[in-house]
Amino acid sequence: MPRPRKELICVEQTPYYHCVSRCVRRACLCGKDSFTGKSYEHRRGWVERRLYFLARVFAIDLCAYAVMSNHTHVVLRVATERAQQWSNKHVLRQWHKLHRGTRLTQLYAQGATLSQAERATVNACVSVYRQRLQSISWFMRELNEYIARQANKEDDCTGRFWEGRFKSQALLDEAALLSCMVYVDLNPLRAGMVIAPEDARFTSIAARIRAFKTRRQPPRLMPFIPPTGISNSLHLPLSTTDYITLVDYTGRCIAANKKGVIPASLPPILERIHVDQAHWLSVTHKFEQHFRGAASILTMKNAV
Repeated sequence: MPRPRKELICVEQTPYYHCVSRCVRRACLCGKDSFTGKSYEHRRGWVERRLYFLARVFAIDLCAYAVMSNHTHVVLRVATERAQQWSNKHVLRQWHKLHRGTRLTQLYAQGATLSQAERATVNACVSVYRQRLQSISWFMRELNEYIARQANKEDDCTGRFWEGRFKSQALLDEAALLSCMVYVDLNPLRAGMVIAPEDARFTSIAARIRAFKTRRQPPRLMPFIPPTGISNSLHLPLSTTDYITLVDYTGRCIAANKKGVIPASLPPILERIHVDQAHWLSVTHKFEQHFRGAASILTMKNAV
C-alpha cells in the first residue's frame, strides 16, 4: 500500500529528493511509436523547458534530471529558507506566474490600497502560496499536469497520461545525493540511447558539460562549488570538474560491462565521502533497486 506523501517528504530530515514519474500510455512520453511510426521526441523539450521554468518559480532547486522515453527523473532540493525570506509581494508574483490567484491578490500585487479585512485575506492566501512554492508535490503537479495537457491535446484524446503518483525518495546524505545524481545522468547511457553522457541532450549532465566548456554554471541548475572553493548551502557538495569526472569514470565502467572493476585513476570524491568503490558502482548502476524508500548509502554500507 502506498505511503502518504507526508511520510515520504520531510524537509526537517533532508532537503534533497529523487522523484520519478512514469507514463501509462502505450505511445509513451517521448521516443518513436513502433506501431504508428510517429515520433514524439519533441516532447523531451517540453519537459526540459517546463522544469527550467518551474525552477525559476518555486523555492526548489533542480539538481539533476533525465527525460526518458516513458518516464522522467528529477533530483530536487527544497530551499525552505529562501521561501521564508520572500516578501508577500514576491510570493504573489511567483504564484501568479502559475495561476491567476484571486482578485484581491492581483490588486495587492499591483500596489492597490486595500482595507484591513482585505489585507488579512491576502495574507492568508500568501501563507498558502508560500507553502505550495516550497512543496515538491506541487512542483511535480505543475510539471506533470502541464505535460499531460499538452500531450492529450496533441493526441486529440483525454484520460490519464501519468501513473497516479510520482515516486519520491529522500536522499539522506551526500553520498546518496551524488550517487543518485550520477544514476539519473547515466540513465540514457544504460538504456543504450547514447554512447557518451554529453550526447543525451535532455539531461542535466549534458547541460552542465555544455556550460563547463564556456567556464560557467548552468543558470537553471543548482550550482556546484565555484572555482574559488568557497561553498555554502546554495552549492552542491563538490566541484563541477569532480562531478563530470565522476560521471565519466562511472559511465566507462558501466558501458564497458566491467562490474566491480575500478579505473586506477579513481576520482578523489569517492574517498572524501567514504564510499567503497565496488559498492559505488553497484549503487549508481541500480539505484532504484537498492533503495525502495529513503536512500542513505552510508547507513546501508554500515549495515552490510
